[in-house]
Amino acid sequence: MDSPSKLLNADKDLEDSERDESSATLPPSSCSLMDCSFISSNLLQAKLSSSSSSGSSSSVLSLSPPLPPSVDITDVMSSEEKSGTESALEVLPHLTELHSLAIRGHRFYDAQGDPLPGLLTTLPTSMSALSFLTHLDLSFNQLSSLPSCLLHLPALSSLVLCHNQLSSCPVTWTSCLLSLSSLSWGTSWFPCHRVWVSSLLSLRELVINSNDLRMIPQSLNKLPHLKIDCNNNPLGQPLTPSPLPPSPEHKELKLEELHLGYSQHSFCVSSAGCHVFLPGGAELLFPSGCLHTAIRLEWVWRRPDRKWVHLEDHEILLSRPLELRPHGISFLKAVEVCIPYHRSRRKEILVRRFDGQAWSILSTVLKRGSPNNSCHPGGRPARLACCSVQQFSWFMVVSRLVKDTCSVTPAGALLVSTSDPAIKLTFPKDATLENRIITLQVLPASSAEVQTLCGDAQATVSPLLCLSQTPNINFLQPVKVQIPLPAGVTGHTVDRSCLHLLHGDSTAQNWTDITSQVYLEITHLYAIFYTTHFSWYWLWYTTQQCVSGVVRKVYQRLKQFKVQFLVMQKKTDPPQVLLQCLPADKVDSRVQALLAQYDGPHPSDLCDLLEGEQFFAGFERGLDISTDSPDCVEGRLRFVFYSSLKNLKEVYISPASGQTVPVRGQVSFYRGDIPENLPEEVARKRKGLDSQWLATLPLRLPALNSENSYLFEEPHYPPLNLGDPESGYLTETNLLNISLRIGKDWQRIGLNLGLTKEELDRIQYKNKDNLGGLVLDMLFRWARGQKAAGSGSVSKLVEAMMVSGRTDLAEEIEDIVSIGKKKYLESLRRVGLEAGSASLSETQQ
Repeated sequence: MDSPSKLLNADKDLEDSERDESSATLPPSSCSLMDCSFISSNLLQAKLSSSSSSGSSSSVLSLSPPLPPSVDITDVMSSEEKSGTESALEVLPHLTELHSLAIRGHRFYDAQGDPLPGLLTTLPTSMSALSFLTHLDLSFNQLSSLPSCLLHLPALSSLVLCHNQLSSCPVTWTSCLLSLSSLSWGTSWFPCHRVWVSSLLSLRELVINSNDLRMIPQSLNKLPHLKIDCNNNPLGQPLTPSPLPPSPEHKELKLEELHLGYSQHSFCVSSAGCHVFLPGGAELLFPSGCLHTAIRLEWVWRRPDRKWVHLEDHEILLSRPLELRPHGISFLKAVEVCIPYHRSRRKEILVRRFDGQAWSILSTVLKRGSPNNSCHPGGRPARLACCSVQQFSWFMVVSRLVKDTCSVTPAGALLVSTSDPAIKLTFPKDATLENRIITLQVLPASSAEVQTLCGDAQATVSPLLCLSQTPNINFLQPVKVQIPLPAGVTGHTVDRSCLHLLHGDSTAQNWTDITSQVYLEITHLYAIFYTTHFSWYWLWYTTQQCVSGVVRKVYQRLKQFKVQFLVMQKKTDPPQVLLQCLPADKVDSRVQALLAQYDGPHPSDLCDLLEGEQFFAGFERGLDISTDSPDCVEGRLRFVFYSSLKNLKEVYISPASGQTVPVRGQVSFYRGDIPENLPEEVARKRKGLDSQWLATLPLRLPALNSENSYLFEEPHYPPLNLGDPESGYLTETNLLNISLRIGKDWQRIGLNLGLTKEELDRIQYKNKDNLGGLVLDMLFRWARGQKAAGSGSVSKLVEAMMVSGRTDLAEEIEDIVSIGKKKYLESLRRVGLEAGSASLSETQQ
């Protein structure tokens, strides 16, 4: 039997091992649970047409349009949607031409961001009708036994059962699945040594990692071509006996807990050790005996400046840098440093250390923090990235592409990607004469982004493979590389003339189409090729010719984030301005959280920024900022963008010298220096492909009085007289009184008055959290447009109130008009014009 390959633990950080396939970008050849209504409706139509057709003794079920041979059900994790899963399972047995089926869990997350298991506990027996099914993935579910319907799938060649709770298995299952060539049973909690696998003569790959195996069954020697992944099993180790309860004299003393506040930046640790809880969720564990004598230590959270942060391609900063002092101290025992971090999907979480000269990656363990040291009071314990250190320095948490490694010997090996198990490297015997360390990284790519950047609506790509080795010399035998076909492409539908295998260098600057130089073997789901040297490989499916520049542009975009800028002013103190940049998908929630304290313009247009990119904010047109700020460079504020952190600064601005009236200015964001000597019309539109300008947002400061205090202007509404004295009119005082009673009906009334939805949206944004202000703004905006309407404007207002269901206000307006008419007639009598008025009235009648 071949020696098992050394693979990374497939169970490490389960939330990173899933594939993030959004239902919004499902390929044409796969169906999500949201498509079940489509499947069901077509199935029903097919049944009806089948039953209504005459002249046929046996009708064949056919769907129109035809369904794809590959179905991927994105499992629904909430109990109220369980019926959707059941409906999908009822439909699947009718898809008799199905070749591939995936029903995986871990696609959704709970409120705390942890992955949820699938709802699948069994499969209907009717699924045995899927006689063409060759690939079945049931991972990350709640199966307790092997579904019996699987024993009746004669074509099944690939079965994935990892991450379930299997506790039983049919005795004869191996004698039924004679076509099975690949079996994944990792982390399934079933005693795998009791399974009859040696009878699976077609089996070529067996994944049984993380199952607490103490030995490999000897019966597997009957399968000499079998490749086994048994990583993370205690092979050869005896069963661990239950620990004896400690005697009273040997009980470990509980470490003293020390909870620090934000102003407590130093603490004392004695030789007895202690457990220190820092503000923000960080924890430091000093074991007993780590110091000879008591010593005072210090901590500080650093700003995530470039000086303290070093990132490589596709790395994301998940925490602020934590500095622990003094740097020169050495501990007798390792001290555990635990730093809270933001969750990152499909990434490897690591602690990076800076010793003042160089950066290094530390061995990292992920766990939950103490319940009484949550980042938010009463919240869930923080996620912690923990490392053991002998000395203090600077520490931060980053995420990077998962690195899978293995050691290849002359006997060969198998390397399976933990982020995408469909990606495999098979090293044949005698591929090398010396041991080599192989590293595999997988970079997912969105087909929607590729289509937008390429201008090809049919373009789709596979994940990008980044392969490297030490030492970097060619292999003596070709290495087999298996990658999934691009999304939406199957072996039954592929047009080989549109399929391109691209080879890239380690910097992704040069890409070469090597399709004609290699033989691409296409299966139903995968593409297989052979290579003797490692670099980067990318499989594209496009109707256009692949060129190096387009591929390089797409790769560059995979490292960028869509970003928007916010500039908001404090309601109680407008010169206090909050500036922030954040990913576009976080803008709405952030704005809502800030509206209680801040006012401001709409978010800016979208911009592209790299993780860790530096840019500046400058105030222009009558606005000034104090240069005493440590982040101020030549009158501009320095920013560094990090996608998982709050990129914000709060500053105090003032009108430029000599300003005595309200100032309308702006703040602009730039990648580099502010352009000089630009004409006024060009300054308003500084956007372009090579421009340093990112965005410009407006600001307005109130005027200064003689005592250099800000004068906050009250809303000013011009005098208005709607209607005419003879038929009655409304004054601005009347409108103010009416506005007090409109309340939340203001928008409906505004629409019935003829204001557009866009006008009402602008009014609402301008008067956030000020219902009275927006009602007044709405009424007076309408009233200003009615100056020339004469007496008809009052009747319009009455009608709008009636249609809006505010009869009370309509009656009040009519009463005001009636009183106005009465007062007008009384004034005529006082000046002796009542007879003229009477004759005028008679003439009108």
